[in-house]
Amino acid sequence: MRRLLTGTLVALLLLLNTLVLIGPLLVCALIKLVLPGRYRDYASAGVMWFAETWAEIDKFIFARCVRTQWDIRGAENLRRDTSYLTISNHQSWVDIPALMEALNRRTPFFKFFLKKELIWVPLLGLAWWGLDYPFMKRYSKAFLDKHPELKGKDLEITKAACELYKRQPVNVVNYLEGTRFTPAKHAEQQSPYRHLLKPKAGGVAFVLAAMGEQLDALLDVTIVYPGDKAPGFWDLVNGSISRVIVDIQVRELDPVLWSGDYENDPEFRKVVQGWVNGLWSEKDERIGRLRGEMR
Repeated sequence: MRRLLTGTLVALLLLLNTLVLIGPLLVCALIKLVLPGRYRDYASAGVMWFAETWAEIDKFIFARCVRTQWDIRGAENLRRDTSYLTISNHQSWVDIPALMEALNRRTPFFKFFLKKELIWVPLLGLAWWGLDYPFMKRYSKAFLDKHPELKGKDLEITKAACELYKRQPVNVVNYLEGTRFTPAKHAEQQSPYRHLLKPKAGGVAFVLAAMGEQLDALLDVTIVYPGDKAPGFWDLVNGSISRVIVDIQVRELDPVLWSGDYENDPEFRKVVQGWVNGLWSEKDERIGRLRGEMR
């Protein structure tokens, strides 16, 4: 009964926080839509302030209402005036609150690359655009086979969309596994990693090709929960999760990683895939050690 009441209260508080702040955030986004030139940057700052405040209030709600211990490691020297690429293992919806706990107001507000079509989602599309989420245009291989003259155009469009990050810091999050980890997916893939699915290098290669020169460092984030089963939203809001470890490793990004053509150069593709597989092997070992601490 206590967990039922706690979960209901926390869910209602989170919903109330969202309903209160989504209005002014969308107003700032609309103002940004009609402002010219540099004035858009000021409107962007307003949108970002509301988003970060929303995240801080969520963190306050969790701190006051549930007993989850957020064990954040490696966040001491993070900066808000620096651009990052963040990669993380992906297990649960709770990964997003975990990233908020670790990164909000320690780095620029984190963003995800989104498909260009998502800009038309009612309200959310405007909010994502106002938050300067990078919208990418990707053509399928089948489409490019029929229209070879468009090869490289998707990257050009995405690079143009990322031009504004030359004027402001950014933190782009990429889940290399592409989907949440489950034992069934792990077995189906025959993953060589004990705690991870196989990483997909294509997505991060596209991000690096589009904006590698604008990124200052890589944040290699590892999230570990107690037990063998990843918790869900209800477990978080009702206080069932005793502890979450968020381990952050800050790494340099080698310019070699965006110096070639991932799609058409097999040798360059091997370089990027080798880098990704090396990161994943280290992360797999790190998860094993951190899970040992949970026992």
